[in-house]
Amino acid sequence: MSSFLQELTEGKIDFVGQQQVELISRVWLIGSTILSFVLGFAAQNLQVTFGFFGVSTLLLALIVLPPWPMFNRHPTQWLAVRSKSD
Repeated sequence: MSSFLQELTEGKIDFVGQQQVELISRVWLIGSTILSFVLGFAAQNLQVTFGFFGVSTLLLALIVLPPWPMFNRHPTQWLAVRSKSD
């Protein structure tokens, strides 16, 4: 059971996947900030602003935090281990 939890929370993704996560996060947070401001301004209610922003942030966390297979499409090819005599 312990190894299952460790595997689940390990979160290994490749370098291209990290770039994708960073781009998704940046665009999502900027867009949700602008949209939550506009919705809150239109409703004249801070609760709408922070509620929408909080829900969108939680949704973003569900998208980018788990190590989804789409973030592991480009595995890193490491060099083979050389012996000491080389």
